Amino acid sequence: MDIEEEVKALSDELLGLRRDFHSHPELGYQEYRSSEIICRFLEACGLETRRAAKTGVVGLLRGKAEGPTLMLRADMDALAVQEQNDIPYRSQAQGKMHACGHDGHMAMLLVAAKILSGHRDRFRGNLKFVFQPNEEDVGAMAMIEEGVLEDPKVDACLGVHLWSLLEAGKIGISAGAVMAGIDHFKLEVLGKGGHTGVPHQAVDPILCAADLIQSFQMVQTREIDALKPTVIMFGRIEGGTRSNVIPERVTLEGTARYLYRTGEGANEDLRGRLERIADGVCRAHRTEYRLDFKASHPALINDRFMTELVKSEAQSVLSKPENIVDFVTMAGDDFAEFAARVPGAYYFIGAGNERKGASFPHHHARFNIDEDVLPLGALMHVRTALRYLNG
Repeated sequence: MDIEEEVKALSDELLGLRRDFHSHPELGYQEYRSSEIICRFLEACGLETRRAAKTGVVGLLRGKAEGPTLMLRADMDALAVQEQNDIPYRSQAQGKMHACGHDGHMAMLLVAAKILSGHRDRFRGNLKFVFQPNEEDVGAMAMIEEGVLEDPKVDACLGVHLWSLLEAGKIGISAGAVMAGIDHFKLEVLGKGGHTGVPHQAVDPILCAADLIQSFQMVQTREIDALKPTVIMFGRIEGGTRSNVIPERVTLEGTARYLYRTGEGANEDLRGRLERIADGVCRAHRTEYRLDFKASHPALINDRFMTELVKSEAQSVLSKPENIVDFVTMAGDDFAEFAARVPGAYYFIGAGNERKGASFPHHHARFNIDEDVLPLGALMHVRTALRYLNG
């Protein structure tokens, strides 16, 4: 039986795994049920398994002889979203949902591990299957700090993301920057409260906050090369209690996203520039401020050799060459932390199908995927792994 036939034979199991994970979503570092299922599955396939980063799982498959080690990664966490899909396998957890495809990622990698475990005599080296928790908040770093790239040392890494805004049947893959680096920031503006009828007796943090929102945009349009994509967005504003009361403070939260390596010159010093603008604007408004940056990750940079390997296998799998497309997005993924340390490639399996209701964007309460693409993802895992380890 060839690899494609093996994937087809396991398609029902693949679908069942995805739907089970979807029905039981768990937030970052709370993926206890998922972790237990993954561990039992890998152990049944004869893999050496261990826990990492609280709820993460690492499975090791050794080949017939010494050789390089390839890491294949799937993320595990769900989102704090109340699902609105009317489907038999909808989320059973109030306020939690797999709204980003991680349920499919786990299922595809598990089935790939099962197939590859039956072909350990066909490759030299090792395969490390990494199921990573808390992708939405840089859980990759916890796994790296616990040695996931060591013992045996990882030589290269590959990852797959199901993508609802890419048509089903297509694979998106590009060399270079493919997903944005992200800095999450929180900015508190501190003023002096008062009555809206006598604003001159107060120090208005709301007016200052409005100025800051506008002024931050100067960075991306006036201070950074237009050929280095940068997007600064505010996602949360909080302040005030009544319409006639000037509050003491306003809190702003947002992200700065970029498609390039940081440290390539002063032009890319995002944090320093935001700090400078916050200081200047707040001085002008007589307010004080606190600017804090949360955990973040760099831009995801695909290695050229690993990208060509993926493209080559995609060409063998897909019947139409035009279904292999260049793909870059300003969304982020902490797979970037792995790819920053060893050569890696991250690619996208189109999972969008409007006819099946799978056309909503990621993180939407109606997000879903065309499940017919799941075997393609599992097949690509298997083929790229065998291709890398055999040559």
